[in-house]
Amino acid sequence: MTTPTCRACGTDLKHTLVDLGLSPLANSYVSHDRADTEDPRYPLHARVCDTCFLVQVDDVVPPSEIFSHYAYFSSYSSSWVEHARNYCVTAVKRLELHDQSFVVEVASNDGYLLQHFVEKSVRVLGIEPAANVAQEAEKKGVRSLVAFFGKETAQRVVAEYGHADLTAANNVLAHVPDINDFVSGFATVLKDDGVATFEFPHLLNLLEKTQFDTIYHEHFSYLSLYAVEKCFEANGLKVFDVEELPTHGGSLRVWAQKAAGKRSETQNLQDLRAKETKAGIATLACYDGFDTKVRAIRRNLLDVLQKAKTAGKTVAAYGAAAKGNTLLNYCAIDNSLIDFVVDANPHKQNTLLPGSHIPVHAPDKLKESKPDYVLILPWNLQNEIMKDVSYVKDWGGQFLVAVPEVEVVG
Repeated sequence: MTTPTCRACGTDLKHTLVDLGLSPLANSYVSHDRADTEDPRYPLHARVCDTCFLVQVDDVVPPSEIFSHYAYFSSYSSSWVEHARNYCVTAVKRLELHDQSFVVEVASNDGYLLQHFVEKSVRVLGIEPAANVAQEAEKKGVRSLVAFFGKETAQRVVAEYGHADLTAANNVLAHVPDINDFVSGFATVLKDDGVATFEFPHLLNLLEKTQFDTIYHEHFSYLSLYAVEKCFEANGLKVFDVEELPTHGGSLRVWAQKAAGKRSETQNLQDLRAKETKAGIATLACYDGFDTKVRAIRRNLLDVLQKAKTAGKTVAAYGAAAKGNTLLNYCAIDNSLIDFVVDANPHKQNTLLPGSHIPVHAPDKLKESKPDYVLILPWNLQNEIMKDVSYVKDWGGQFLVAVPEVEVVG
């Protein structure tokens, strides 16, 4: 078997972070007429590069199979839309954007972010590979280009629309197999004094909080500031500022410019570099023992669910999220242990979860069935979900989470 190589620097990958076995595509929801059909499964093995310390999974599924028709619509999370609005306010003020400015978002989804710039009369372009999602953005007045982003697409944007004052890329840097081509596209599309922002879950949180369920096939990479700076340096960008955000279990927002950019590094950037250095992010010791902690979560969750079943209790889940599908498939949980899952996204309702084939319903199903336990799968939205379905407590129902450890919450 050929040794895989790092997608960023080309080094042979010899070190395992965690091997989650065979798993279906986390966002490939199943129609009921395929209930008796076994879903395709692919290896889900996360490795650590010992040169640039990019954590990554094997490139086993082409992006076109994952992203060309997508079931994730950002606007169904009210807290995420508000996060995007706040970003818009900050960016407009910090960069002094106006009606002649040009903002490009890569992986613009359903217009959840760019709609706020449209309201401020800033020119926008969304680049989104999933045509079904881009159609929703167009309804919000967000001009959208259906394409995957890289250097070639960046050149097309420059030729048709001009260079960008600002580019935004939220939770997409991890989603690209050719990370070098992707990053170089931003150096191409930006004005000389332009700014690129990227948001991504911080690898340090994944390690410290055992967030293994954020590992799935469409996340090709798992990112530290250290690895991102190495990759940017090789592809014409440099980071000048960074923010730590609470989103997605703890994220970073990096502010970058072209390599020849004149903006000075901030104290925030220097502080975060020091934080990662202290944690040993560029040493293999930082990654040891992760697999053991993951196996403990599986063991404890199965124990809780099996005891509930034996006691005649009913269990449902909230959130047909990709991270939930990683969790359920790794733990080999199906509808013998969890009766159903509910989700506010109508595009996921009346389907089955990939692999586990647990049925997905609208949230009202909770009121109808009154389960004893509700397992919150997208733990990053725990507070929002518990508020939205607080009525679960009316019949004595309790909430469960599995990550970073299995426990009753709320």
